[in-house]
Amino acid sequence: MAIAAPVASRPRRSRRVSEQTRRSSLISYFVALVLIGLMLAPVAYIILGGFRSNSEITVDPSGFPQAWAWSNFGSVLASSSFWTQVLNSTITAVCTTAFVVALGLMAAYGLSRYAFRGRGIVYGLFTAGLMFPLTVAITPLYVLVRDLGLMNSLAGVIVPQIAFALPLTIIVLVPFLAAIPNELQEAAAIDGLGRLGFFFRMVLRLSLPGVITVGILAFIGSWNAYLLPLFILNGEASFTLPLGTQAFASQYAVDTAKVLAFTSLSMIPALIFFSLFERRIVGGLTGAVKG
Repeated sequence: MAIAAPVASRPRRSRRVSEQTRRSSLISYFVALVLIGLMLAPVAYIILGGFRSNSEITVDPSGFPQAWAWSNFGSVLASSSFWTQVLNSTITAVCTTAFVVALGLMAAYGLSRYAFRGRGIVYGLFTAGLMFPLTVAITPLYVLVRDLGLMNSLAGVIVPQIAFALPLTIIVLVPFLAAIPNELQEAAAIDGLGRLGFFFRMVLRLSLPGVITVGILAFIGSWNAYLLPLFILNGEASFTLPLGTQAFASQYAVDTAKVLAFTSLSMIPALIFFSLFERRIVGGLTGAVKG
C-alpha cells in the first residue's frame, strides 16, 4: 500500500525562506540608507549653509534657510581668485590624468602581454607602491621637489601625483590587458599589424572600461588633493581649490555662510564628475577583479 508524501510541508518551508529573504533584504536596505544618510548629511549641510545668513547659522546651525541668500554664491563667483584656483585645479587634474593613463597603459601592456625576466619583481614593486601613502613620503618628497626647482609650481604637484597614482592604475589595467586573447594579436600580426598598431587600434578599444576607470580615479584624486599642494605651493596665485578653500576660510572666518558657499562650489565639480561616471568606475573595477 503506497504512503502519500508530505506535500504540505514544502510550501511552508518555501514561505519561511522567502520571508527570511525579505527580512534580510529589508535590513540590508535600511542599513544602506542609514550609511548613505550619514555620508550625505555633511554635504547637504554645507550646500544649504551657503544659502543662509550668518545670523540664521548662529541661531539654528542645523536649520533650513528661511530666506535663500544667493548673494553668498554670487560674491564667491565674482572673485577672480576663485576662478584662478579652478583653473589651477583643472590644469593639475587634467595633466595628472593624461600622464597617468598614458604611462600606466604602456607599463601595464608590457607587464601583461610579454614575458621577460623580472616581470614578477617589477609588478611586485608597483604593488608595493600602494603600501606607501603620501603622508609617509611627504618629507623626502618635499626635499626632492625643492632640489629639482619645482617649488611653488603646478609641475611640482603634478609629477608626484603621477608617481603615486601609477601603482593603482597598473594594477587595475593589467587584468584588462591580460584578458585580451593571444589569438587576436596573432591574427593582427598575420594581417600585417605591428605591435604598436595592435596597441593603438585594438588594445585601447578593448581596454576602454579600465582606462576610463583609472582616468576618473586619477582626476578625482588630483582634484581633491590637499597635503601635497600644501607643502609645494606657497603663492596664492598658484593655489588649487583645496588650498584656496582653506585660505578663504582663514580670511573670512567670521563670515561662515560665505565660507560654506565657497566650500560647496569647490566640491561641486568633483561630485558631478563622480556622479556622471559612477557606473564606469564600478564596472571597471569589477572587470579588473574578474580578470
